[in-house]
Amino acid sequence: MLKMKRTLFFILLSLTAAGLQGQTKSDFLMKGRALVERGKPDEAISLLSAALENYPESDVYLERAEAFATRGDYSQAINDYNSANSVSSGSGEYGLSRIYALKGDAATAVYHLELCLGSEYRRSEKEIMLDPSFSLVENRPEWRQFWKSDIYSSVEKGIAEIEYNLSTGNISDAKTVFTSLTGSYPGNNDLACAGALISFNEKKYPEALKTLDGILANAPGNEKYLKLLALTQEASGNPAGASSTYTRLIAAGTAEPELLLLRAESYRKTGETDRALGDVEKFLDLYPGDKKALSRAGRLSAASGDNLKALTYFSENLRLHPNDADCYIDRADSYFVSKSWDFAAKDYSMALDLQPENPEAWLNMGIARLSMGKKDDACFYFRKAFGQGNKKAAEYLSKNCIK
Repeated sequence: MLKMKRTLFFILLSLTAAGLQGQTKSDFLMKGRALVERGKPDEAISLLSAALENYPESDVYLERAEAFATRGDYSQAINDYNSANSVSSGSGEYGLSRIYALKGDAATAVYHLELCLGSEYRRSEKEIMLDPSFSLVENRPEWRQFWKSDIYSSVEKGIAEIEYNLSTGNISDAKTVFTSLTGSYPGNNDLACAGALISFNEKKYPEALKTLDGILANAPGNEKYLKLLALTQEASGNPAGASSTYTRLIAAGTAEPELLLLRAESYRKTGETDRALGDVEKFLDLYPGDKKALSRAGRLSAASGDNLKALTYFSENLRLHPNDADCYIDRADSYFVSKSWDFAAKDYSMALDLQPENPEAWLNMGIARLSMGKKDDACFYFRKAFGQGNKKAAEYLSKNCIK
């Protein structure tokens, strides 16, 4: 019996190892983060422990530390943050500050936060202030005294003001702050990035791209710059460039699964449907049942000509989100394209019960009913579509409903 158990254990171990072979560091980091977000920190810890055998790097330690912290194992989290520091000095200090804040130790939290702000892993005031980890110490005297000191430079405060103004749509004030700083801080890459962000908001994409190319020549791996570059490439009509930039971010180990969906959208725009679907399916492996991803997977499958696969995704989305009008419309559209009029009509009917203000759905419902030989019903739906501003409905009304 004992021998059998040992045999089964080694078989399981071999299968696990085989399953992990061929995965990149980015694969591990994204999956680890997704598991934590899905409430499975134990699985994340096991996965990232395996990853550390091949990638004993600071970002892997940081991700596992987050999993330990989520599980409430602060001692192990502290060990991992210290390990991250030993690999890359300063990388674990912000995490240590958060852990000690969660433990209610304000003095030690402030100590590690000071070390973080003195390192290359410096965090913005906004990020720190919005971090719920510090809520237990925000009224402590050590914390209040810390924020009375002159922590951030004039240019850092100015950049924060620029970003705030842009977030509220106040481009004019953002430009005023930027202009006031440029003379005093020539060659400051972060300030130049803020200028590129202003250009982006003004839709002056060539200017933004020129600035970003310049600062990325000095800092080719800067995550913030690369993300703005990808957004600008996408907005300027260069989805191929955007997909390449997202690939750079993913290959660098950026542990943000959302990048897969962003790259998928770029691939879709360049006509690389199979690649787009591959990224969305990879995202679904991380977040099974995600509504947005299931919808995209269905649409991409339909675009590639596999309507049966599309229907599978749409039906699964409806099973998980039975009261969502968009999920019904997705499947109805798929039935509509395949001329399965009865099924399409049923799904449009359900969608319109949930979301009556949808002129496109009213029109398609009318077309489905007309194709089923139910002209009177169709005319009712065409009138509803026309009444909600669908101009295409006028043609169907004149051909079929005006005697």
